[in-house]
Amino acid sequence: MSTTAVKELRAPSGGRGAAFLVKFNLLIVFAVLCVVASVLAPEFLTTRNISNLLQQSSLVGIVAVGMTVVILTANIDLSVGSTAAFAGMIVAIMIGAGVPWGLAMILAMLAGAALGGVMGGLSAFLNLPSFMVTLAGLTSIRGLTYLLTDGKPTTGEIPEAMRFLGAGRIGAVPVVGIIFIIVVVLAVLFLRGTTVGEFVYATGSNKEAARLSGLPVRLVQTAAFAICGLLAALSGVLLTARLTIGQPTASQGLELDAIAAVVLGGTSLFGGKGGIFGTFIAVLLLSVLRNLFNLMGLTSFFQMLVTGLILVSALILNHLLERKGGARA
Repeated sequence: MSTTAVKELRAPSGGRGAAFLVKFNLLIVFAVLCVVASVLAPEFLTTRNISNLLQQSSLVGIVAVGMTVVILTANIDLSVGSTAAFAGMIVAIMIGAGVPWGLAMILAMLAGAALGGVMGGLSAFLNLPSFMVTLAGLTSIRGLTYLLTDGKPTTGEIPEAMRFLGAGRIGAVPVVGIIFIIVVVLAVLFLRGTTVGEFVYATGSNKEAARLSGLPVRLVQTAAFAICGLLAALSGVLLTARLTIGQPTASQGLELDAIAAVVLGGTSLFGGKGGIFGTFIAVLLLSVLRNLFNLMGLTSFFQMLVTGLILVSALILNHLLERKGGARA
């Protein structure tokens, strides 16, 4: 099937225009927030704080990129936090057992991809709601993570080279931030520059029309979950590299942060509309907001409340954009 035919299955021009408008408004909000933060907390613009901000946002951002791919297919993955913790634990276990750290990282990421692919396949081929499948995954994968070491942290010797990936800096720029940016660029190229990326948008825009047009809809959905699992595992591995310890309780609530960033970035929960750039800006916006709260001495409970309110507001905005896009179609 030609790429032109696939594009015809994507969202109507009115919906795309609304999505671009959301991205533009998000940039304005981000810029205004940075100005406000610099006024309320003068230390916000220091090199050290900006470097720390990028480091803190990168792990969530990497997962949010994978979540964007899944949500574009009109699905959702609630298991990313558990997958990240699982990957972080097994990479520490393998290194402690003498496996070279590079190979251990690759195997941990492949395990994450396999977990994501299994859940995506169950949802796609058995027509099960991805919400329920990944909710079960959230619980079962976390339980498996606890079983690996009886719920205790793994304190294997993390090599210096691996620690550099999680906590190192090149000048003032954190290495994990560079990895995040690389993941964003690759994801943009994948979604906007490949036929498979077009299949992702077409599947989310209208699954039945895509299927009738000959697209491998079920395989596309499975691949989207595998990509999400791979990136969740990468996040977990990098967290272990930074902490130098495998922690079974790590990354709890990561799915909420990732979903909030994706939806705030303009990607529709109904699929087929949005993209990586909006998610990237939203991740930075939420990180700046939390960083400002920390600099002002506000509690983590307040931060949780604001994150939830932002997610609800983004959902309402998505609903309004869907209605507006439908009226223009």
